[in-house]
Amino acid sequence: MIAIKGGKVFTMGEAGTIENGIILVEGEHIKAVGKEADIPEGCQFIDANGKYICPGFIDGHTHIGLEEEIYRLEGDDVNEISDPITPQLRALDGINFVDLAFADALRGGVTRSMCMPGSANIIGGQAVFLKHLASSLSEMIYRQPWGLKAALGENPKRVYAAQKKTPRTRMANASLMREALYNALQTINKEESEIKDYPKQEILIKVLKKELPLLLHVHRADDILTALRIRDEFNLNLIIQHGTEAFLVADELLKRNVPVFLGPLLVNRAKVEMKEVSFKNANRLAQQGVKFALITDHPVVPIEHLRVCAALAVREGLDEETALRAITRWPAEILGVDHELGSIAAGKRADLVVFDGHPFDFRSRLNLAMVDGKVWGDKIEQGRSFYGLP
Repeated sequence: MIAIKGGKVFTMGEAGTIENGIILVEGEHIKAVGKEADIPEGCQFIDANGKYICPGFIDGHTHIGLEEEIYRLEGDDVNEISDPITPQLRALDGINFVDLAFADALRGGVTRSMCMPGSANIIGGQAVFLKHLASSLSEMIYRQPWGLKAALGENPKRVYAAQKKTPRTRMANASLMREALYNALQTINKEESEIKDYPKQEILIKVLKKELPLLLHVHRADDILTALRIRDEFNLNLIIQHGTEAFLVADELLKRNVPVFLGPLLVNRAKVEMKEVSFKNANRLAQQGVKFALITDHPVVPIEHLRVCAALAVREGLDEETALRAITRWPAEILGVDHELGSIAAGKRADLVVFDGHPFDFRSRLNLAMVDGKVWGDKIEQGRSFYGLP
């Protein structure tokens, strides 16, 4: 058993913020948290006096390990641009589990992330939910699959217009998505052996049955409204990805209780559909009551800067506690794993991060990360050998 003593504990749960708290960890789970706790004899102690302790941060939209920063062609497995409808593809099959970004994520306090295909295709493939401290790719898998990536807007248009193929307009984007969902709907009650092209249909059937969410890339308000129409037509569990102009259609999102993974924000206006990008957008959604979480879209913004994005959102008006929720509890809730992650409470998974200053202070450094009770710290600084205990 491990006892983390002292420090300011942001539980992000019913216990609120605890000064000089104690956290007991047994195996992969938190056994107790509070001002006082019965500490068993022989317990390993971690001194956190003067430190800040948070739940491990969760990035709900990345391409970590799938689109590597230093390998342009060799490490770019994010978009399969031979067919606009590829639900059978699995991000898991393209991940390099020794990508340096996994260590970078831990240094930034990000203990878990969703990795998904890119947005070149109308339906891009299956997302995987990863934990960042493991000895192998199979051990990294937290949930697989955990959503189906899809896209509307400029990216599919640009990619397939260059090939002189459809889609070349927003009308065709929506039409292809509807066609794929409709075709899968016709097979929903059939046996596997009766379904033509079952590998493609299988994941779409799970989306139609609401067993998995549709993770839909949209920036502009008009594309968000198209996404909502398709959601209504097929009764889908929809999570908006990016949502740059989501604040303009917040009332429509609220009507349907559709959440937003907001970002990337630490970027320039690289595309026409991102002209409204601003750290103010986080507070705009919060003020209108839309559930959201902040994302990096790694490697667009390096994953270790998730907390920097949250800090900059605070600078632009977002309440500090809300910003911390937007990288801990709320992504866990949106992804349906808040019974295990996103807050520090007895019975939850032991995903914790300890900083030497407030996590929103750019000068603060990670002292320790814990993922499922395994400890990682500053003693291991060099890239590929980050797995294991320090």
